[in-house]
Amino acid sequence: MGNETLILVNDDTFDEEVIRSPLPVVVDFYAEWCAPCRSAEPALVDLSARLVGRVKFTKVDVGEADRVTRSYGIHSIPTYLFVAQGRERGREVGPVSPTEFRTILQKYFSFA
Repeated sequence: MGNETLILVNDDTFDEEVIRSPLPVVVDFYAEWCAPCRSAEPALVDLSARLVGRVKFTKVDVGEADRVTRSYGIHSIPTYLFVAQGRERGREVGPVSPTEFRTILQKYFSFA
């Protein structure tokens, strides 16, 4: 992956990185073999860089985080989960354009 603005989380680190995060968190459920997941990554990288300190962007490989994937009922990828203060605020399933992503972020997370 080679990108420090997208944090890779798994079953062991999900609670710490997502549930207990003081920042709102975008969780990208993906797989390496998923073409729509890969095509969305540049937009996520861009947004994560622009929103450093305001929103945390994380990635969960569904093949390596079975417990988290099952507990959130993830059946299609990409699925984006929007979590604030430890609670799911919403989710989007399927590819999302960069413009749509901004709108979705504003819908689920209130920015000053």
